[in-house]
Amino acid sequence: MQHPQCIEVDSDYLVRDAENFKHERSPTEPPKGTPNDEKLEDELHALRRELDEQQRILYANAQYGVLLIFQGMDASGKDGTIRAVLRRIDPAGIAVTAFGPPSHEENRHDFLWRTSHDLPKRGHIAVYNRSYYEEVLITRVHPEFLKAQHIADACDVESVMKHRLQSIAAHEKHLAHNGTIIIKFWLKHSQEVQRHRFLERLTEPEKFGKFSSADIEERQYWDHYMEAYQTAIRATHQPWAPWYVVPSDNKPYQHVAVARIIRDTLTSFAKSYPKVEGERRLVLDKMREQLLA
Repeated sequence: MQHPQCIEVDSDYLVRDAENFKHERSPTEPPKGTPNDEKLEDELHALRRELDEQQRILYANAQYGVLLIFQGMDASGKDGTIRAVLRRIDPAGIAVTAFGPPSHEENRHDFLWRTSHDLPKRGHIAVYNRSYYEEVLITRVHPEFLKAQHIADACDVESVMKHRLQSIAAHEKHLAHNGTIIIKFWLKHSQEVQRHRFLERLTEPEKFGKFSSADIEERQYWDHYMEAYQTAIRATHQPWAPWYVVPSDNKPYQHVAVARIIRDTLTSFAKSYPKVEGERRLVLDKMREQLLA
């Protein structure tokens, strides 16, 4: 079978050698010489306008759907990045789905079932705030969760994880073959920055609702999660479904870096509005003449 088209764009955060990817080599801080927050905000405003226009071109052509996947540890800024980067896009052309722990009904199906309902239509953008990747991240770190999923070989965790990663890779290749542009982000922040953000959630009343005692408990598994992300990226990064590991200790820079990658990807395949020619053009011209009469 012919491979889907490559959609990787030139970025410092593109995973370039997936087979040998090591999580510790991916920075969490912006590069030296990064503009100040005010300049980053100005760039983000300009990028939002570009993304809005590109979504209109995407919709008009109706050839591709776009799937944006955001993964990251707690307090990595997934909600804020989605809101900051995509806020100007017409709500009719974009849908955001946040995936929490699977329900009883979802556990009675295969692990890809619940996310399949929210795949993008052609001309639309779908955003996954967490995704099916949770089933090779949190379940790898906490294999006891597999018991609720009625997995026949749940005791053989490595086998289950291997098969799930193979299923994800095959699933994404199928989507790419059928017109879905997939962009995957790991928003990677440091454990120290996570600690500061948790303290903010415990200090500022407007952020109390964001905090859960489980967040503290999960911090002890930090290294295990880093290894799980590394394994997942090695197994599922492909030119048609690339991973970008974006440094997320600085939120303004994080937002701009994500917006640039989305902008550059959309520009690579949604270049212009469709041309109207032939009989359709004649029909439109005739209708225009009627309205002008």
